[in-house]
Amino acid sequence: MEENYELAKWLAGEMTERELLDFQKTPDYATYTKIATYSGELEVPDFDKNSMYKNIISKSNKKSKEKIITLHQNWWFKIAALFLVFLGLSLGYKSLISVSKYADNGQQTSFVLPDSSKVVLNAGSEIDYSKWNWKNHRQLNLIGEAYFRVAKGKKFEVCTDLGKVTVLGTQFDVKARKNRFDVICYEGRVKVNYQDKEVIITKGKRVAFEDGNAIEVPDHTTIEPEWVKGELSFTNEHLEHIVNELERQYNISITLKKPTNFQLFTGTIPMNNLNDAIAIIASTYHLQVKKLDDQKIQLEALNVHM
Repeated sequence: MEENYELAKWLAGEMTERELLDFQKTPDYATYTKIATYSGELEVPDFDKNSMYKNIISKSNKKSKEKIITLHQNWWFKIAALFLVFLGLSLGYKSLISVSKYADNGQQTSFVLPDSSKVVLNAGSEIDYSKWNWKNHRQLNLIGEAYFRVAKGKKFEVCTDLGKVTVLGTQFDVKARKNRFDVICYEGRVKVNYQDKEVIITKGKRVAFEDGNAIEVPDHTTIEPEWVKGELSFTNEHLEHIVNELERQYNISITLKKPTNFQLFTGTIPMNNLNDAIAIIASTYHLQVKKLDDQKIQLEALNVHM
């Protein structure tokens, strides 16, 4: 009730300077301001005093107990009506707001969905969803990679530019980077849609697609993604994609100059030791490492005949 009273005073322009400053600091002030602007465009009919007087006189003999609406009461009715319009617009506005979660390069971000499901975003990733309308719109839009621990009995969809994953009560990892789409199921089962393909995978299974084609990948035995534990795991991955992932994880810039070895890489790389990570890549692909500064590294092919 206190919030409604303050809102009414603000709408009526009756706040003191101190009250106005305090009200402007509230979390919803920006939303109130936008909606008040829209609601201000609504036209309220002019009050016809003569017409109301005649109506009151004509009806006074029919209902002796009928209440007469005074000018003061009418003013409060206008405020109450405006507040109801304001409240309705506010709820509608909030229902359209998307909540966005980010994990910057070199970081991971954890958060909980409205149904108590847990999400961990890998470096250089983003998720957005409708928090206020979650019950009716259980859909998340993912850019990058995320690990999901779904609350028991809950369902939702994870949409990416490359494919869609439908939750069937599980723990799973979704990775959509450039033209490659990977999904791993750690518990329960998930339904994966990729272009015109649909497959359901269960615990221990994984699927991968690239450029419209399925990639053969082995089953896994870990209980959660390696990147959650501080390691990067790759299966039949291109050098360019590995370099991009190292840039995200270590928040650095890596220039790949004239690579001559295009073999696919399968293995793990540490996320907590940049020198070791670069050494593994340089050794595997016969690259010379040049450290340009603290944030820039150049990898150049050696003159080695494969």
